[in-house]
Amino acid sequence: MGTTTIPATPAPSAEWLAKPKPAGPCVLVIFGITGDLTRRLLFPSLYHLAVAGLLPGEFQVVGFAIDDLSEDAVREHLGSALRDASGDGTDGGSIRWLLERVHYIHSDFEDAAAFGRLDVLLKSLDRESGTGGNYLFYMATAPDFFLQIAQQLERAGLLHEAPGQWRRLVIEKPFGHDLDSARELNRQLTSLADEQQIYRIDHYLGKETVQNILVFRFANGIFEPIWNRRYVDHVRITVAETLGVEMRGRYYDHTGALRDMFPNHLLQILSFVAMEPPNSFLASALHNEQAKFLEAVQPLHIQECDSHVVKAQYEAGEIDGRPVPAYRAEPFVAPDSTTDTYVAVKLAVDNWRWAGVPFYLRTGKRLKARRTAATIVFRKAPLSLFRNSSATLPDSNNLVINIQPEESIVQEFAAKVPGPGIAAAQVAMQFSYSQYFGSAPRTGYETLLYDAMIGDASLFKRGDVIEAGWGIVQPVVDAWAQGSCPLHFYPAGSEGPAEADEMLRRDGRGWRSLA
Repeated sequence: MGTTTIPATPAPSAEWLAKPKPAGPCVLVIFGITGDLTRRLLFPSLYHLAVAGLLPGEFQVVGFAIDDLSEDAVREHLGSALRDASGDGTDGGSIRWLLERVHYIHSDFEDAAAFGRLDVLLKSLDRESGTGGNYLFYMATAPDFFLQIAQQLERAGLLHEAPGQWRRLVIEKPFGHDLDSARELNRQLTSLADEQQIYRIDHYLGKETVQNILVFRFANGIFEPIWNRRYVDHVRITVAETLGVEMRGRYYDHTGALRDMFPNHLLQILSFVAMEPPNSFLASALHNEQAKFLEAVQPLHIQECDSHVVKAQYEAGEIDGRPVPAYRAEPFVAPDSTTDTYVAVKLAVDNWRWAGVPFYLRTGKRLKARRTAATIVFRKAPLSLFRNSSATLPDSNNLVINIQPEESIVQEFAAKVPGPGIAAAQVAMQFSYSQYFGSAPRTGYETLLYDAMIGDASLFKRGDVIEAGWGIVQPVVDAWAQGSCPLHFYPAGSEGPAEADEMLRRDGRGWRSLA
C-alpha cells in the first residue's frame, strides 16, 4: 500500500495562531520531587514551559520529599535532569531561572509539623515573590500517599481558597484499584476539597494527537456526518509497548495490564473518539459527554468473558535482536504469576450513534513494536460494480489516528491501478504533525501543567468519569477473580496472543499489524 505524505508547509503564522498567555502567579508544590516522575517528566516540562515564556515571573517551586538532601543538592539533581533531557539544545538561562526558584522541605508525609513549615514557607514566598496565595499541589508519589497528603494539607488550612486565591490538587494515576476503591477515594477527597479543586491527571491526554481527535472530529464537516453506525463498521484502539515491567514487578504483579491501562488511557482515548459533540470546550461540557458515553458502554457478563476478553502474559522472546526474559522471570514477579500483561476486549455501546458497532481495545507489554493508535474502519461500498473487473475487490476505507511514537493521521482509500484494466489498490494520504508544525521537545506534561495553572480542567478527569471507566472494567475483574477467562501466553516480540487474533477473526475482522 502506497503512502502519500502531505507536503510540509511553513509554520503557522502569528496572524492566525495566537500564542497563549503566561500562567498567573503561583507556587507549584511537588510531593515526591526527588522521584523518577519529577526528574524524567515534570521538571523537563517546566523547563519547556519556561523556554516558551508560559511561566509567570511570579513563579516558585517547593519540593517535599523524604530524602535527606540540602536545597542545593535538590537543585543539582534537577539541573542534571534538565541537561540530560535537553542535550545540545539546553537553554542555560532558562535552567538557572527555574532552579533559582526551587525550595525544599525534607520530611515524610506523616509529619504534621512539616506541613506547618510548608505553610510558613508558602506565605513567605507570597510576600517576597508575589505568588498571590495560589498553590498547585502535585502528588508525584505512590498512590498510597494521595489521601494522606490531602488530609495533611486540609488540616494545615492549605486547601482553603480565600477570595482571589486558588488551591488545586493534581493526582496521578492509578486512581483506585477497582470501582469500590475509586468511589471511596473520590468520596474522601471531595470531603477535603471541592471537585473543582481536584485535577486527576492522565498524561495521555497531554499528547497533541489525543487532543486533536476532538478538533479533527468536530471542526471538519467532511468527517462528522459519517462518524456513526451508518458508515462505521468497527473501531480498533491499540496501546502496544515493547518494554516489559522493568523494575516495577512489585507494583505490576498486583495490578496487571487491565487495571493499569484500561480505566485511564484506553477508555479516555475511546471516549474522545466516540462521545457526542459537547456544547463547548469548557471542562464541564467535555466531562458531561465523556461520562454519558462511558455509561452507555454495555457491561460484560461473566459468560461473555471467553468470547469478548483475551487475557495473556508474555513469555521469553526477542525484541530488536535482543533476548528478553519471560514475565515470570522478571525481578520481583512471582514465578507462578497469573498477572495479565496483555488484554484485548470487545465492547458494545448502547446509544443511537454506535448501536451495532463493535469496539476492539487491546494493550500489551513486550510486543513487536511500540504503537498507540485509533483506527476507524468504515463500511465497504457496494462491490457489485467490481465483481467482474478485479481479482482483488476494494478493501475498507480506514482512518488511522497515530498517537505514538509518531503523531500523524492516515486516510486509506481505494484508487485505480494504472493500466488498461479496472483494478483497485489501497493507497494512503498522511498528515504528519512534525512535518507541518515542527517537533519542539515535549514530554506530554507541558499542556497539562499549564492548564492546571490557569484552571482549565478540560484534559483532566472528573470523579464520575473515573467511576464510569471503572464500571466498565469491574465486571472483567470480578470474572477473573472467579476463575473465568483462561490465561494465554505469547512470545515477547510478537504481535500478541493468537487468541486475540481469533476473537476478531470470528467477526470477519482483524487487527492492524504493529510493524
